[in-house]
This record gives sequence, structure tokens and C-alpha cells, in this order.
Amino acid sequence: MNNMLFHSIYGLRPAVRDAADRLRAAGHEVWTPDLFEGHTFDTVEDGRALNEKIGKEELLKRAVLAAAPYSERGLVYAGFSLGASVAQTLALGDEKALGLLLLHGTSDIAANASVDALPVQLHVAEPDQFETDDWLSSWYLQMGRAGADVEIYRYAGAGHLYTDPGLPDYDEEAAEATWRVAFGFLETL
Repeated sequence: MNNMLFHSIYGLRPAVRDAADRLRAAGHEVWTPDLFEGHTFDTVEDGRALNEKIGKEELLKRAVLAAAPYSERGLVYAGFSLGASVAQTLALGDEKALGLLLLHGTSDIAANASVDALPVQLHVAEPDQFETDDWLSSWYLQMGRAGADVEIYRYAGAGHLYTDPGLPDYDEEAAEATWRVAFGFLETL
């Protein structure tokens, strides 16, 4: 399985590389584009400042250029938080997308988005300050209207980026449960 894995607002940190290595060890091919061109951050605020400087259009352009050489093969798009929103945008625009694995984040959905039963799996904390219950309910309905086949997994008490051992949000139990479920999902694609 070919996977395009996008980093969070913190940049291409060791946790993203470790996740890619886990996927590779399970037989997947994985690309981890660096949308921040080598910059990594210790705070959300610093990452957000660079993200705003780059701008949404440029960030998506970088992501599209990173995925383009592999998209003909059919990709599973995946990402962490900000990277999940990037992955979602690309997957909804790629008719050859095989699946979408969202970790800690979602994004707005274009009104004209349309997919043919795209398998989507979302893993988020409960509660999550960036992915509120109202937002997730609306997102779920919109994804369904777009034609996606969505599964949502919530992890009570975990912090927003609970799969990153280098961050205060880390929750080992929730992270391992996420990876177990995610690997099962990927095996079905």
C-alpha cells in the first residue's frame, strides 16, 4: 500500500518519521513530505506562525507537488492534525485515492466534493479543543454527503496530538489503540 503521510503544525518531527517506519515495517510504502522545509517547532504558536507565513494555498501546492509523482499508483492519504487537513483536501480531490487516515484533525469540505465510497478513518481525542463535538457531527454528515465511508474513533482523556511521544499530549494507551485500529483499516484497503 502506498501512503502519503503529512506532518502536524510542529513540522516533520521524529514522531512522524517513527509512524512512517511503523507503516514500512508492516509492508507499506510511505512518503513523508516536509511541507515546512526543515523547520520544526516546540510550540503550536511557532508552527502556526510559519504556517500563516507560508499560507494555505502554498502549503497545499507543496502537498500536491509531493503527492503528484505517486498519485497514479493510488495513495492512502494520511496526516497528523494540520497534516490531516491537508491529507483530507488531497484525498477528496484525487479520484484514485484509496483511503484517508486522519489522526487528530479534519478540514472544511468543499460543497462540490464528491467521492465514490472513499474509506475514511478518523482518530481524535475526546474532548478535543480543535475538533469539537459540534464540528465533528457536521463534518461527519458532510463527508457522508460527499460519498465517503467514515469511521470515527474517540479517545477519552487524551490530548490533541496524543500519538506524539515528544509532546505533552502523548497518551501511550490511546496511541497504541489508534495504531492497532489504523493498521486494521489499512489492511482492508
